[in-house]
Amino acid sequence: MGYNAIPESKRLRAFRNGESRNGDVMRAVFLDFGSVTRGDLDCTKLENAISSWQYYDETSPQQIVERIKTAEVVVSSKTFLDRAVIDSASHLKLICIAATGYNNVDLNAAAERNIGVCNVRNYATDSVAQHVAMLMLNLVRRFVEYQSYIKHGKWQACAHFCSLDYGIEDLSGKILGIIGYGELSRAVGKIGQAFGMQLRIAEHKGQPPRSGRLSFEEVLSESDFISLHCPLTAQTHHLITRNELALMKSTAYLINTARGKLINEADLFESLIAGGIAGAALDVLSEEPPTKGNILLTYPRPNLIITPHIAWTSQAARQCLLDKIADNITHFFEGKPYNKVPEQPE
Repeated sequence: MGYNAIPESKRLRAFRNGESRNGDVMRAVFLDFGSVTRGDLDCTKLENAISSWQYYDETSPQQIVERIKTAEVVVSSKTFLDRAVIDSASHLKLICIAATGYNNVDLNAAAERNIGVCNVRNYATDSVAQHVAMLMLNLVRRFVEYQSYIKHGKWQACAHFCSLDYGIEDLSGKILGIIGYGELSRAVGKIGQAFGMQLRIAEHKGQPPRSGRLSFEEVLSESDFISLHCPLTAQTHHLITRNELALMKSTAYLINTARGKLINEADLFESLIAGGIAGAALDVLSEEPPTKGNILLTYPRPNLIITPHIAWTSQAARQCLLDKIADNITHFFEGKPYNKVPEQPE
């Protein structure tokens, strides 16, 4: 029976409290199910992949060990699974990451125990690419300013039928620079080309450019938009600092829907304040949620747009994610290839 077919009262108890549905010995646990669904997804395929589940809306670091102690399969989106946690779970066979990035799992500890670790790839391509397009359009069409303009009664008091208070630009003819060229960024590139934008694909920082790519520095200096699509690794942490921002045009925009820590946020704040770049749009921050504050949240001007890590969250994308997790589990126990991540981060 799918999750949505369970009566609401029982479903909410299972969802919020992790109660067993059928009394079987628990075999699988989803530690942060609330980051994937609010009850709007079909869990049939997931539940057919393994016999017994416990779902938790969220799991604090203090709760992890207790919740996974008898689990064979653990699913986690962002809950951190370090060596101590992994070593405490004596029955654990498989860790499924409900995302593409896997920096929240100690891969060495898992490998030493011969525990499989897999991620989910290419599940939110359309959702993320469309979000990038939305952010670019919002910046050049000055959406934030014009919404405020209307809400404050300025259009109503305007002498003309239209307002020219904020200059609007077209995307056509602009150069879109892409850093990190995979499934998502290819989709972003296609949308950009549909708008009439020219593409520039960056080589890895510090590497000579391959055919079809330009050096990292050339892409930064030539582009009107920079869109980041890199995984977070030791090499990409603070990939964008004041040095890289200084290479960008003063009329250029920075877009980040990948990982917050790709950018030195204090440096970005300073660049925006000084007019070093025209603006930025971010769907990710260095700490999420930003419960301790974030300097970018204090930025006073409308040329910085921040959305709460929602680029990937269309219903279709989240359903695809859930179904691919089910496929990973099924393939693992059948001994078939699955989306195993490297034993060492790339």
